Amino acid sequence: MSVNRRTVLRGGTLATAALAVPAVSGPARAAAAQPDMAKILAAYRALQVGTGRRSPERDQAVRALDEVATGYLAAMRDADQLWADLPVEPGSTYFPKMYYRLRTIAVDWATPGSALSAEPELPGRIVTALDTLYRLQYNENTSEIGNWYVYEIGVPYWVLQILVALGDAVAAADRERLLRPVLRFVADPNRRTNKPELVETGANRADKALIAVVSGAMAGDAARIAAGVAAVTDVAGGGAASLVRLVTAGDGFHPDGSFLQHDVVPYPGHYALVLLQAVAGLAEVTAGTAWELPVEVRRRISEAAVDACAPFMFAGSMMEPARGRFLSRQGETGHDSGHQLTAAAVLLARHAPEPVRATLAGLVADWVGSGKWAPFLKVVDVQRFSGGLQPVGVPEVEYAQQLLAGKPRRPARVPVHRVFGQQDRMVHVTTDWSASLGLSSTRICRYESINGMNLHGWYTGDGMLYVFLPEAQGHYSDAYWPTVDAHLLPGTTEKAGTPPALGSVPVTSRDFAGGARWDERYGVHGLDFVSQDGTLSAKKSWFFTPSGVLCLGAGITDASGAAVRTTIENRNLGEGGDPALLADGRPTTVELGSAATLRRPRWLHLAGTGGYLVLDDATVSVLREDRTGAWRDIDTGANTAGTSTPYTRRYQKIVLEHGARPAGASYAYVVLPGASVVRTIASAAQWRVRANTETVQATRLWNGTLLANFFGAGAVDELSVSGPASVALGVTGRGLRLAVADPTQRQDRIRVTVRRRTVDVPVGGMLGATTVLTLGS
Repeated sequence: MSVNRRTVLRGGTLATAALAVPAVSGPARAAAAQPDMAKILAAYRALQVGTGRRSPERDQAVRALDEVATGYLAAMRDADQLWADLPVEPGSTYFPKMYYRLRTIAVDWATPGSALSAEPELPGRIVTALDTLYRLQYNENTSEIGNWYVYEIGVPYWVLQILVALGDAVAAADRERLLRPVLRFVADPNRRTNKPELVETGANRADKALIAVVSGAMAGDAARIAAGVAAVTDVAGGGAASLVRLVTAGDGFHPDGSFLQHDVVPYPGHYALVLLQAVAGLAEVTAGTAWELPVEVRRRISEAAVDACAPFMFAGSMMEPARGRFLSRQGETGHDSGHQLTAAAVLLARHAPEPVRATLAGLVADWVGSGKWAPFLKVVDVQRFSGGLQPVGVPEVEYAQQLLAGKPRRPARVPVHRVFGQQDRMVHVTTDWSASLGLSSTRICRYESINGMNLHGWYTGDGMLYVFLPEAQGHYSDAYWPTVDAHLLPGTTEKAGTPPALGSVPVTSRDFAGGARWDERYGVHGLDFVSQDGTLSAKKSWFFTPSGVLCLGAGITDASGAAVRTTIENRNLGEGGDPALLADGRPTTVELGSAATLRRPRWLHLAGTGGYLVLDDATVSVLREDRTGAWRDIDTGANTAGTSTPYTRRYQKIVLEHGARPAGASYAYVVLPGASVVRTIASAAQWRVRANTETVQATRLWNGTLLANFFGAGAVDELSVSGPASVALGVTGRGLRLAVADPTQRQDRIRVTVRRRTVDVPVGGMLGATTVLTLGS
């Protein structure tokens, strides 16, 4: 079962008034609203500590929480500096972690059967610690120093979760006092408190909406609750920043399924999850109350989860190019992000209408069932987390098991090729493996690096080819980012030497990034690449098929004098992995850490990973090496930094050498994920390169279909175009079928000539989408 994206798009045109929420406010109705406020708080408490639904998996989650909570409690001091490693000082650097640790302790105390649940005096000690933080760090008179998010979203969440977990163990006067800064810093969920002219969007708006509802229930303020629910559809702003309104620029969900945050960063793998988690929480806590989230809002948010986020899931894990800067975060691997989407989908399914409810339930069953490397229901190593996305714990396990008890039907695994042109991303799914690309343009940044995060992200948006294999589910989550040689990422063409200075969200100077979908099995994508310093340029293409990816490069030119390389593979082999690497049938037995040069190899095969075909007379270097790094090397953020614990992982590199000062160099190779040696050899004749120049790169498939990227007006075989385009041309039962996309997103129409027949293909306003025409026989 699937959600039709046209249905979602039609839903995006609905008037905001149709999604209006009941406003319960005023003194006359406040008393009547008290039972509903109690429902909100009870539901929010259950989202922190669970409902007591026992199972071996739930008990394991309790033990994992115990381990962290008891450690935090043992190290906590009854002094102004609560923990020795977290100084008390002005600003947002350290105190959020203090609240997070107190939240962990409070939740453990409130969880039935936990290690701390039998300590009746513990709430008093927690309240004393909260008083210390209120006095020294966070109160209604505090100025925002540093990261605004800490004051307006991060810490308010922890305060509310602590107070709701402790419940009646906190005196009314204490609760009222500790709640004051939350009410001040989230006074209006529609706007930034420290910058009132800034309207909140996306995940930030969703977070503030949930905070407003829960804090309103805690403060007995019906108007505040109503304002929080109304913020979901931006009633105050006439729907302009509505979370369920589709946008064509900037933050939010886009018509093609893209999701952006910070205007230019693809974020279906983080901020979209934050948004979904918050709105799912709103649906849960307001259910059965006067402020219940409208069914149309619940439907559209649920459809967005299916349309925008679910396509980037592989075996319960979120694909890396959808995660932005958070790929550098130790407590937020791709599996952690996948778990967050799973948890959000569980909650959404509790309140979504059919048929999307059944779709969500089936996806949850699939993600939980297929994720073997870091199983959703097996909660361990919670110590890694220090805020941000909430780790899967007791309530997440309980709610998921309740949903799975209904035995939802898992969707069949079928081929999918999907283009997300509005975020320069794509997904290619076969029955055996999946892939994605990290691209960038004038519209989408190369990477995001802010708040001390993603310090080695220089080249992740330069055409990195991500390959996901079912037998290597942990590849990117197993300390990949702190240990990989970030100068040589698969699919990228870069020069050796010092990487460029980090920018926050650097875009490129070239428009061409994207591609066209032929059908669910085939697609063509391209990138007009230029390095961040502008010295290196290349035209790059990827042709996706059910058996592999043909990679072409042309016009590779650089005047810097540094060696230029294109990386075919840089695979994480784990700790001490030793799979055989063959080149033209011979083992490449070289000493660990020593590179070998292969002259004109025709094929290579890495056991357990797949095969590689080299289609030109390139020189290839191979290197197997152990690399050591720590998460803190790539994330030094005050509230996100990883540990300094060293991790060592073994890597296999396969690299094309273009030499220094290349002028018009090229490459042509094929990646065959999961292929055996026999299939690697046998497939060599399958790949036919029809063109590989700075103007056009093209291949003809075994069935005659022509896939091509035109970086300008040009021709190949029976096809010519008037300007930049990605084109697929083939024969179907109805005759010639033409699929065209404009990766520059600058043109209104593209003139295409096929066998002397010329058609004007409209692409204006399609924002990178594929236009399909049937030309007849």
